[in-house]
Amino acid sequence: MKLKDTLISEFHALGIEGLEVKELHLLNGFFVNLEYPLANGQSVKLLEDKKIYLGNQIERPGSDRCYGIVADESYLLVCEYGCNGTDPEIIIYKKRNTV
Repeated sequence: MKLKDTLISEFHALGIEGLEVKELHLLNGFFVNLEYPLANGQSVKLLEDKKIYLGNQIERPGSDRCYGIVADESYLLVCEYGCNGTDPEIIIYKKRNTV
């Protein structure tokens, strides 16, 4: 799948320490649409519950936290969270450079 290979390359190009993407899986937005706390005390969801994304969960070496990576045709999202999605933090959320 060309999109999958392209997305894996784009995740690697971000240069995030410990983020080694080997595979992307189809994921239901409902399961990966975490609520992220903002500095102003509000929370935000960045994904759509009814959409299917490509992504994966990658354990951080030497940590009890994981990277969650999610992408579609338009956006890349890298977050970090604890067990069962607790204390999620946005690492990168960016629009893809598509032509």
